[in-house]
Amino acid sequence: MDPQQIAEAARDAMWKGDRASQGLGMKILAVGPGTATMSMVVREDMLNGHDTCHGGFITTLADSTFAFACNAYNDVTVASGFDVNLMAAAKLGDELTASAVEISKSGRTGVYDITVRNQKGQAIAAFRGRSYTIKGKPVVAGLPSTRGV
Repeated sequence: MDPQQIAEAARDAMWKGDRASQGLGMKILAVGPGTATMSMVVREDMLNGHDTCHGGFITTLADSTFAFACNAYNDVTVASGFDVNLMAAAKLGDELTASAVEISKSGRTGVYDITVRNQKGQAIAAFRGRSYTIKGKPVVAGLPSTRGV
């Protein structure tokens, strides 16, 4: 299998058990080695007291996108931390799209930047995630790792 096929197999395996992302109505639009794109529509039950999307839901979209990007090498990889900056409000009905790119991957640690935008292309949030790869644990048993950690 090539790296793209491995990323897709890891995506499929993770998605099956990802009740949080599914429950929030997220969709995976794309995945590749070290990258992912996901979307979510802001629902009524995601609004806070200011009638805007609660920042926790925006952060969760970014975090889920981060997870699919950093696990795309078929090595179980978890978050070791993240920072998020909320730059604009998201409103009821907005379709948010989060895009993750790998900035650095060295040994078992990685850094990923995720940008969340609304349907108008306006930046809603900037998220930087730090990852840690657990040695010897594949996402999909029987498939190779494309990183060999």
